[in-house]
Amino acid sequence: MTSEAELGPGSWTGAEAEVLGRAVQRAPSVHNTQPWVVEPVDGAVLLRERRDVALPHHDPRRRDLAMSCGAALANLELAVRILGRRADATILPDPGRPDVVARIDATVPASPSEEDLRRYAAITARRSHRMQFTGLPAGRQQVARVARAAVATGAAAVLLPDAGELARLFDHAARAIRDDGAYQRELALWTIRDEPSHRHGSGLGRTVVPDGELPWAGLVRRGTAVPEPRVLRSRLKHETFLLFLTTDDARADHVHAGHALERCWLEAVSLKLSAAVLTQPLHVPEVRSALIEDRGLAGFPQALMRLGRTSRTAPPSVRRGLGEVLVGRRSHT
Repeated sequence: MTSEAELGPGSWTGAEAEVLGRAVQRAPSVHNTQPWVVEPVDGAVLLRERRDVALPHHDPRRRDLAMSCGAALANLELAVRILGRRADATILPDPGRPDVVARIDATVPASPSEEDLRRYAAITARRSHRMQFTGLPAGRQQVARVARAAVATGAAAVLLPDAGELARLFDHAARAIRDDGAYQRELALWTIRDEPSHRHGSGLGRTVVPDGELPWAGLVRRGTAVPEPRVLRSRLKHETFLLFLTTDDARADHVHAGHALERCWLEAVSLKLSAAVLTQPLHVPEVRSALIEDRGLAGFPQALMRLGRTSRTAPPSVRRGLGEVLVGRRSHT
């Protein structure tokens, strides 16, 4: 065995590898599937997509799963920088290994910026707020700062100025999803009992995502109440929505969208804002196409983010163990 003092300049100590793994552990993912694995290698770290995780009805193209990996990449980059290295990321670096979502080369020493420190601190505080926002709406300058966090990610975060116009699309999507038996069966498979006596590493806990009403339910279940369009429009007018767009709709674009989404989310948390992400409506084809046409969008909608303020603290989701997330660690003694 080698001692940590004898490791090469690009190697990772066991403690550093744990920092990488724990940062990715806390990333958001569709249905809390956490479809990723982190593999530290000499001078770099690989982010791999778990191919044993699938949502064949909700996500047949694995769009949301790729976005989830993109969100994990944002956390992983921050962890690399916090460890005093420059994070040079390449998305889908190896055609021969399609499970490798990204490679971060990390041999160049570099100090983290104040922005890196703020966003890294937000990783453990980030929650999905699936309830009604309370207090004043998010301020215009704060929303602009959140949207700017998507710059240079390969995706854009666009403010929807009149969120009330989403009511018609949300209503249609909710009714279609609520009445889709195959979708509801798949969602039920990923819905878990998350009381202290039931230990799980992934899935949606009933206490985290309870049944409720639109737009605050987050996920549409059989028991989700869909308000009249007039009521829904009134509620949405008090919400702030960002729409994440990409120029194309390939797998790399989905990774870029998730990367942008998590960077914006962490920026929001650092500004004391709460957020939740919705992709369900965009899996209804006519809703996605109508959103493009109604807004005259030059791109493909990938996700919606609700932003607001609340005095409530959402409960944390269950997480996979570090041993499931972090692979290829060597012990150095």
